[in-house]
Amino acid sequence: MIDRAQYTPGPASGAQIRKDGEKWTLILVRELRHSPEKVWQALTEPAHLREWAPFEADGSLGTFGNRVKLTTVGAPALHVTETTVTRADAPEVLEYNWGDHDMRWELEALGGGTRLTLWTNIGRRFISMGAAGWHICFDVLDRLLAGQPIGRIVGPDARKFGGWQRLSAEYAKQFAIDSPNWPRQGDQES
Repeated sequence: MIDRAQYTPGPASGAQIRKDGEKWTLILVRELRHSPEKVWQALTEPAHLREWAPFEADGSLGTFGNRVKLTTVGAPALHVTETTVTRADAPEVLEYNWGDHDMRWELEALGGGTRLTLWTNIGRRFISMGAAGWHICFDVLDRLLAGQPIGRIVGPDARKFGGWQRLSAEYAKQFAIDSPNWPRQGDQES
C-alpha cells in the first residue's frame, strides 16, 4: 500500500448539482485510466468495493435483480440497508439504492479509459460534503485500479482528513451553498 500521507486530492472539479422540485441530485464525473470492464468490476464486486467505497456489499451488484445488503462504513451505529439491483447493463449502466440514495453509475469508453459518472440524490445540506467524499473515493478507486492502493478514506476518517476539509469548502463555494462547520483535522469532535 502506498503511504496515504503522500496523497493530496486535486481541486474540486467534475461535479454539478441539479434540483427537480425538492429533490437535489449530485452528479460527479471522473475520467479514469482504466477500461470500462475493470471499472465495472470495482463498482460491483464486494472485494473491490471494500477497498474504496463508503459501504460494503455482501454480494455482487453486477447482476439485475440481485438483492444485496450494503453496510455503511464509519456510521455511528450499524447501518445496513438492503437493495435490489434495478439495472445492470455491464459495463455501461448500474442502478440501485443505497438507503434513501438513488445510485446511477454510467461508464463510457474514452480512449483506453473510462468516463465514470455517478448520479445520486442528496439532501441540500450534504451536497458539499457528499461531493468531497465521492471525490476522494474516486481518487482512491483510481489508485486501486492502477495497483497503487492507499486504502479507503470514508466516513468520520474522511472528515478528519485535511484534503476533505478543503474540498468540501471548494465545492460549497462552487455550488454557492453554505459550507458546514466540520471539525478540522486535529480538532476534537464533541
